[in-house]
Amino acid sequence: MRNPSLARLLLVLALATGGGAALAQPRKPVQEFNAPRELTAEEREAAKQRAMGNNLNNYGKDIQVKAQPFPWKAVGLAGLVFLVAIPFGFRAFRSTSKEMGNENTFGNNSNRDNDEPA
Repeated sequence: MRNPSLARLLLVLALATGGGAALAQPRKPVQEFNAPRELTAEEREAAKQRAMGNNLNNYGKDIQVKAQPFPWKAVGLAGLVFLVAIPFGFRAFRSTSKEMGNENTFGNNSNRDNDEPA
């Protein structure tokens, strides 16, 4: 029996605090609706221009975009570095592949002369 009385007490407190405050507020009278006056064509055009940011379309016509020149010096330097590095890389590739070819014995019976017979 204690829970229903506690629930009722909470309900009464909520209505008394929240509901009483809402009902105690003074009522505002309903205001009459006044339609805005009609704008003239010039005023509408001026409002459009203000909304568009005062004709932003002409802004880009005043700016000159500078074209970046092609970096010929950097391309020439990179080409020169590659031309110098290619012979050294080719020589290193040949020597490494020759060393690996001598060590690779999988499937190669030429180095099996010294193996013990089974």
